[in-house]
Amino acid sequence: MNRRNMLKLAALSAVPGTLGSLVARSALAQAGSVQFACPVPMSGAFAANGKYADLGMKLAIEQYGKVLGEPLAYSVLDTEGKPATAVRRVQEIAQQKNARFFAGGILSSEALAMGKEVQKAGGVFITTAGADEITGKDCNDATFRWSVPTYGAIEQTVRPLSQILPKARRWYTITPQYVFGDGLLSAAKAVFKDKGIEHVGNSYHSLNEKEFSGYLTNAVAAKPDVLLILNFGSQSSDTLRQAVSFGMKNNCTILVAWASGLEQFESLGADLCDGVYFGAQYWHAIDSPLNREFVKRTQASLKANPNYSLAGSYICTKILLDGIVKAGNVDPKKVVAALEGMKYEGLTGPEEVRKGDHQVLKNYYLLKGKAKNKMKNADDYADIVSSGQSFLPLDRTGCKLT
Repeated sequence: MNRRNMLKLAALSAVPGTLGSLVARSALAQAGSVQFACPVPMSGAFAANGKYADLGMKLAIEQYGKVLGEPLAYSVLDTEGKPATAVRRVQEIAQQKNARFFAGGILSSEALAMGKEVQKAGGVFITTAGADEITGKDCNDATFRWSVPTYGAIEQTVRPLSQILPKARRWYTITPQYVFGDGLLSAAKAVFKDKGIEHVGNSYHSLNEKEFSGYLTNAVAAKPDVLLILNFGSQSSDTLRQAVSFGMKNNCTILVAWASGLEQFESLGADLCDGVYFGAQYWHAIDSPLNREFVKRTQASLKANPNYSLAGSYICTKILLDGIVKAGNVDPKKVVAALEGMKYEGLTGPEEVRKGDHQVLKNYYLLKGKAKNKMKNADDYADIVSSGQSFLPLDRTGCKLT
C-alpha cells in the first residue's frame, strides 16, 4: 500500500455516512469506553496532514486497546483548519460523548482556540502546533505540546545552517501571516541579529495562498544567499516548487524551516529535494528504541514508513494514555498532575514534559535532501545534518500556570 492509497482509506473512514465511517467508528466507539478525540483539518489545504494524524491516533488506540481495564474509543473531528469550527467540534464531542482527551490541532490558530475550550470542558489537550504562545503567554492547565515551538525550530535550523554556510550573509524570508509564521520570523530575525546576517526582505502571504510567483520575484530581485521558507504543508511545497522553477536552487541555498516529512518529500520528489535543507520535528530514521518499534509497527499495519503528521499524533495519544496509566485514574485533573514532569522514552529518544509550561523537551532536526542516486531505499530522501534542543527558559516563556 502506498501513501496515496493510505490517504484514500483514511478519507473514507472520516467521511460521515460512508461505509468506511460506520465500520471504523463501530470498531472504535464502544459504549462505556474512555473517549479520545482527534481534532484536525480533514478538509482544506491541510487535509493531508489531518488524515495522517487520524491514522496516528488510530494506531495508538488499537495498540493499547484498553486503559485501566476500560475499552478505548476515538473520533476524528474535522476542524477545517478554522479556529471557530475547531471550538465547535470540541464542544460537540465533549457534550455528546463526554470526550475529555484530545490530541490534534495542526494549525497554531486552531490549537490556541481549542486549548482554551478543552480547559473549559475540564479535559486534557496535547498538540503538535508550533506557536510559542501555546506554552507561552496563552498557556493553560489543560494544554500540553509535543512539538518544538517556533523558537526552537529556528534555533536548530537557521543557527546551524549559518555556521555551515558562514559566507551566506544575505537571507530572504517568505512567511504566512498568522501567529505561527510571525513566531518563526521573529525568532529568525533574532538569529540574524546575533549572527550579523542581513535580512534583505520578507514576503507575507495568507493561509489560502497557492501562487507564490510574485513573492519569489521579489526574493530573486533581492539576490539572497539563502531563501528561508517559513510556511508549512502544501504551502511550503508550492513555494519550494516555484522557487526551483525560478532557478533559485542554482543561485542560493533554500531552507524550509518546518517540513512535514515523508509525505512532503514524496510529493516533491528527490530531484526537487536534492540539496535543500529542511527542519523536522520527526524523521523515521531516528535511531531510538521507541522509534524503531514504532516504525516496525507502522510498516506492519500500513505497509509504509511513518511521517511526521502520523508520528506526532501517535506519540501525543500515547503520552495521554501513559499519563492515564501513571495517574491510575481517568480524571483529567489527575492525568494533568501525572503528566507534569513525566520523563519517558519517546520517538526522538529521552523526552520530558516540563512542569512549568507543559512543553515536551525533545530534539529538532536539520535535514538535507539527497540526490536520487544516493538514496538507499524509496524513503531515504534526506540525511540528518544536526539535531538538538533549544527552549526558552521558563522565566522567559510568559507562561503562568495556575
